Amino acid sequence: MDTRDQHLSILVVEDNDDLRESMLDALGSLGHHVQGVDAAEALYEDPGMTQVDLFIIDINLPGENGLSLAGRLRESQPGVGIIMLTARTRGEDRTAGYRHGADIYLTKPASLDELCSAIQALTRRLVPPATSQGLQLDTRLLTCRDAATQEMVSLTSREASLLSAFVRAPGQQLEHWQVAERLGLDMDSMVIKSAIEVHISRLRKKLARLAPEGTPIKVLRGYGYQLTLTLRLI
Repeated sequence: MDTRDQHLSILVVEDNDDLRESMLDALGSLGHHVQGVDAAEALYEDPGMTQVDLFIIDINLPGENGLSLAGRLRESQPGVGIIMLTARTRGEDRTAGYRHGADIYLTKPASLDELCSAIQALTRRLVPPATSQGLQLDTRLLTCRDAATQEMVSLTSREASLLSAFVRAPGQQLEHWQVAERLGLDMDSMVIKSAIEVHISRLRKKLARLAPEGTPIKVLRGYGYQLTLTLRLI
């Protein structure tokens, strides 16, 4: 699908007034519907502000920080897009960003081209085709459904959480530690890889009922796993 002409509703959460206004102007000129606030608390003063496709969030915010906000948004709106745009450049900060639900983690100063490329990459997931077919993942009802046949499989909460993480991850790939975290497994365990494979095997079997051709989740040797199906979060 060509996403260049797809426009999103975007909310920028950034306390630097100049940076926030420059992003609003730039993204608005591209046709996106954009709003900006200087603190996480402002989202809850206007309920309409949460009805957006994509959040661009700074971590260092006054009051509630961006990590906490992203985590709460991901919990309440599993399918929403989240880009973190922050001055924090350490590896552990990036890891924390993804753990709290970021789809993409960008460090300041990021160019407008870089930000637009990140938005375009997310648009492929955030704007479904006009005729929505394929598999749909409902993390609230804990189901995965074939939109065409209406065939459905039930998931555990951990399986639904893992699948949603796969959908949001770049290339639908997750490292072993990310899979373990979603499954609630202890990475210090001596049998962690065996335990992960047991869970992955069970999930493969469920997904194979809806998509019998190919391997729904494949092993990436020395790295982790990749979801090979196209799922849409609903």
